[in-house]
Amino acid sequence: MLALHGWGRSHSDFDAALSGLVESRATAGAIAVDLPGFGASPAPAAPCGAAGYAEMVCPVLDDCSPRVVLVGHSFGGRVVVELATRFPDAVAALVLCGVPLLRRTDRPAVRPAMRYRLARTLHRRGVLGDDAMERMRQRFGSADYRSATGVMRDVLVTVVNETYEAQLSEIAQPVELVWGRHDSQVPVEIAHRAGQMLADAQMTVLDSAGHLVPTEAAPALVDAIARRLDVL
Repeated sequence: MLALHGWGRSHSDFDAALSGLVESRATAGAIAVDLPGFGASPAPAAPCGAAGYAEMVCPVLDDCSPRVVLVGHSFGGRVVVELATRFPDAVAALVLCGVPLLRRTDRPAVRPAMRYRLARTLHRRGVLGDDAMERMRQRFGSADYRSATGVMRDVLVTVVNETYEAQLSEIAQPVELVWGRHDSQVPVEIAHRAGQMLADAQMTVLDSAGHLVPTEAAPALVDAIARRLDVL
């Protein structure tokens, strides 16, 4: 089992789940890694989306041969979906939780504030300086955007505009969708819609969990992973 964490997080989010797998199944074949730009891993050399991250992570699959169960939370789940479609022979199953696979339908897309768009235009034309533009980013950007710097800010802008309808329709492996009912970042309706696009999906909704399923509901995540490991 290979687990990939969410944006701004690290491999330690899966500590409880990994411990639970070792205790329940007496297996050491489960690892979590820091994605590039998080934890102890250096940032990528150039901006990329989830597909680029999949290419950077794929060498780890060689150490997990012959086939691996991929677990992805939030941003990590974006990468897991790309890994499953790009390297299908290496992937036995997927476990996804809180992954923004599709656009939300419960609220309209929000355009940046007019003042920010004007500032961005002036900056591109050289009228507004870098320091002033950064102040506008800090004022109007999301929490993740404000905390990201350098190449990671460009990565964030890339991935938040991605959706994965095409990839979901290509996935032949079984998929466990493990979602917190109170996930305000990626509502359960996204998981239900994604499940309809998948060839083989099983849905588990956790009444007591929000977005951070790996830390809030590790036992339920362990159960989902174990179901996939049992059929390998």
